[in-house]
Amino acid sequence: MIRTDELLALPVRDALPGLLEALRTRAGAVLAAPPGTGKTTLVPLALAGLVPGGRAGPRRVLVAEPRRMAVRAAARRMAWLLGEETGRRVGFTVRGERRVSRETVVEVVTTGVLLQRLQRDQELPGADTVLLDECHERHLDADTAAAFLLDVRSALRPELELVAASATTDAEAWARLLGSADGSGPAPVVRAEGRTYPVTVRHAPPPGPVRPPHGMRVDPALLEHVAATVRSALRDGDGDVLCFLPGTGEIARVAGMLGGAGAEVLQLHGRAPAGVQEAVLRGGGGARRRVVLATSVAESSLTVPGVRTVVDSGLAREPRMDHGRGLGSLTTVRVSRAAAAQRQGRAAREAPGLAFRCWAEGEDARLPSWPSPEIAVADLAPFALQAACWGDPGASGLALLDAPPAGAMAAAREVLRAVGAVDGNGRATERGVRMARMGLHPRLARALLDGAREVGARRAAEIVALLSEEPPRALGDDLAAVWRAVRRESTGGDGYAARWRRETRRLEAAVRPAGAGAGAGAGVAAGPAEGAEGVGPAGAAASGPAEARRPRGRDRGPRTDLDRGRRTELSDDGAAGLVAALAFPERVARRRGTDSFVMVNGTGAEPADGSRLGTAEWLAVAVADRPATSASARIRLAAVTDEDTARLAAGPLRTSGEEVVWSAGRGDVLARAVERLGAVELSVRPLREPDPAAVRAALLEGLRQEGPGLLRWSRDAVALRQRMAFLHRVLGAPWPDVSDAALLGCTDLWLGPELARARRRADLERADAGTALARLLPWATGDAARLDRLAPERMEVPSGSRIRIDYSGEQPVLAAKLQELFGRQETPRIADGRVPLLVHLLSPAGRPAAVTADLASFWREGYRSVRAELRGRYPKHPWPEDPATAAPTRHTKRRS
Repeated sequence: MIRTDELLALPVRDALPGLLEALRTRAGAVLAAPPGTGKTTLVPLALAGLVPGGRAGPRRVLVAEPRRMAVRAAARRMAWLLGEETGRRVGFTVRGERRVSRETVVEVVTTGVLLQRLQRDQELPGADTVLLDECHERHLDADTAAAFLLDVRSALRPELELVAASATTDAEAWARLLGSADGSGPAPVVRAEGRTYPVTVRHAPPPGPVRPPHGMRVDPALLEHVAATVRSALRDGDGDVLCFLPGTGEIARVAGMLGGAGAEVLQLHGRAPAGVQEAVLRGGGGARRRVVLATSVAESSLTVPGVRTVVDSGLAREPRMDHGRGLGSLTTVRVSRAAAAQRQGRAAREAPGLAFRCWAEGEDARLPSWPSPEIAVADLAPFALQAACWGDPGASGLALLDAPPAGAMAAAREVLRAVGAVDGNGRATERGVRMARMGLHPRLARALLDGAREVGARRAAEIVALLSEEPPRALGDDLAAVWRAVRRESTGGDGYAARWRRETRRLEAAVRPAGAGAGAGAGVAAGPAEGAEGVGPAGAAASGPAEARRPRGRDRGPRTDLDRGRRTELSDDGAAGLVAALAFPERVARRRGTDSFVMVNGTGAEPADGSRLGTAEWLAVAVADRPATSASARIRLAAVTDEDTARLAAGPLRTSGEEVVWSAGRGDVLARAVERLGAVELSVRPLREPDPAAVRAALLEGLRQEGPGLLRWSRDAVALRQRMAFLHRVLGAPWPDVSDAALLGCTDLWLGPELARARRRADLERADAGTALARLLPWATGDAARLDRLAPERMEVPSGSRIRIDYSGEQPVLAAKLQELFGRQETPRIADGRVPLLVHLLSPAGRPAAVTADLASFWREGYRSVRAELRGRYPKHPWPEDPATAAPTRHTKRRS
């Protein structure tokens, strides 16, 4: 029996006439409706003609949700409103589970399932209307599905109705996108008003300093503050408390801090058991207050009844991809203003509410406006494969809100070529089409297909199932040990082990060719097994959960090579290492020192302290992340492997050849024959006769790194360089620039013969820099002959001594004992009289007594004070009254 009162109470009911009219006239519309208005539950029922106020005739409606949890919740809620169980007029399909029947007219699916159906049959038979829910979240699958559907409407089915449902005000961009298919302008935007209960917002910043989030790390001080704020919310607010945290790790830690809080603490996230999810969404009935610790899944996809208070940690998780290293991960970011508004609105769904924000009010304006669209930050290999299978390898013809970044698409195409999913032109191969239908990342699809031939379909499926949903961190970082632990777990329940078993069965069926044992008809060639991403349209034969229908191992029929695999001798450790290496060949790593590895992609990697992985020689790294300030990645999940496996998995990355380089570590030429897997050295032997041109290039690199100081610079060579630099500075051309940069830029002109003869660092260190530098003197113009006149190395002073001039500073210096300059009135000058020397007048002991650039002025004014100070200290030396007329001398008074 239809629950009419519940349906009439949903605010979106008032928007239904406008939505139906928009679909009648344009076959497309944007529905902007806040959470809790009924857009996910009442609208599909009305579009299918199942409730009063909807369409008169039955139509088939496909609802696409971004998360499996939201799929189940929406289907159950709609079925409950109709007074039915799921699987009758309302059904759902997620990976590994399908509940539909011949009665089904509303089917809720993940966007991944929708993409697979579109790839299998672009006309999408059996669907009259498609509702893309939670478009504002900008998940990549949802953006891709929208682009494909617009292609379908434009080329094949102009009557196909498309509704983009958003819980935020970002509707205009979607309206323009939906209207681009027929060129008739933006699609209509239909707005539904929600119940407007007031929300009191309290900013509750931490009392002390908190380190900003870094990668996956969140400061424990912030989590302690969040837990304290939850306790305050229980004291100050009414009803249940919904607390938003970035991830499952933070949820578990805060849950541990809430012992004795006087409330039931529930954890809501994508990996939570179905029973827990249902308990949260069912509500507590008011018997006992609840604290629901949730990820962003509770922002708009799900309605949690009974909530009156929200605590927002201010953090969220977004995907990031380091394309240069092939490392993808989640990173912790500040929540956007749009998401923060969504979160606080959860407190006022049923009554006036209270929202605590765990940051200072002044930080509101610094929050990003919207979360980053996934297409801008995520690994695009799955998207690129979808686009290639759709017939648009560059995605240039797809109607997307944001174009994929060119660099990320290029990296994605490289991955697809490496796994054989696309050809040289980017078009999907037959193997690529098969990979795309597996509902896996292309890397994992490659590991499943190639791994099954090596270790058998069952073992390959088990390992890939582990990699497709990262195991709980509590199981450790050793993939083989995790595999054994999960196999030992109870077969009951709906936790990780149960999900792993369902996925294993799905993948094992998908990898088998049509007609192979019990997998006949379930292989990829004939379409994946029911319950997989990409099953047929609603209206197919009734079926229950995939797990209940899957044949057991003893019924598989005769064993084939695919059952056994070619490498039957491999242990579980060996099989895990091989499959992981096939999935991530550029992450195969070899030891370099204690507890340190280098991956094929060149990134360093380190396991956790005390990990068994640290003793291995080779690892196949499945999960790793690299903190922004760290040169090395942290290994989260890996398997011990060996060199043979590394060569097999990363074979296309193997290179061999002669390598003549300058080694910064050794400070010398390194000439050797090297066999490599990417950045990992497999074998090395020295080269006896390296290519002279390569040696010259290596020596030049050494000069660039260490500078001309690599040569032998005698005192005369240094002096020559300083004199040439002085003339270049004062006179310019034709006197050359002899700075480091200039010398390194013209090595052929001055160092050619030495480079031709040199084979190693020691040869350059023996080369006389002065002889080489003299080649740069302006011999061609004849100016080189003027060097000693323009910039003399030495100058004769009145005493007859020839004193070396110091050209190391801005102004050349003549340093002579004061008595040797008696009788000289004019300051000595060089460079054709342009530059006066700076005269350093020394005491008899050779210490500076005075500095002057005007010798005559010094004799008149400065000499008296110097004479008065020094004549008593050096009585054996002459100190005449009139130095300008006195005889110069190098000796004492007696010898003079």
